[in-house]
Amino acid sequence: MSPFVVGNEWDPENVFEVLGNEHVRQILALADVRPLSADELAEHTDASLPTVYRRVDVLQEYDMLREETRIDGEGNHYKVYETTLERVSFEVADGGFTVNVELREDLVDKFSDFWSDLERGGNEP
Repeated sequence: MSPFVVGNEWDPENVFEVLGNEHVRQILALADVRPLSADELAEHTDASLPTVYRRVDVLQEYDMLREETRIDGEGNHYKVYETTLERVSFEVADGGFTVNVELREDLVDKFSDFWSDLERGGNEP
């Protein structure tokens, strides 16, 4: 099984709109290096915290960003974000666009898929 999920059902206009935003691209690049909190993303992008949260929400809606809860040394909970987007490719054909999005698959998701396959006897539904 590939470590990537490939989706062909992406609406090109939505992908163009999402990735056309500079703050979105900065968040994806920064969160690809290491998981970062919204405060850290705001600091590194010079975007306001509400703007970062709006962009994070959009990226999560399109599964391009994963959220994880962490606990600091004092027992406080906070969230960090990590990029799941691996690759986007656009194809121009027949007067239109086709978008192919590859996402990194989470190890837990892979394990869950494995068990689901076993329960179905290895056959697709």
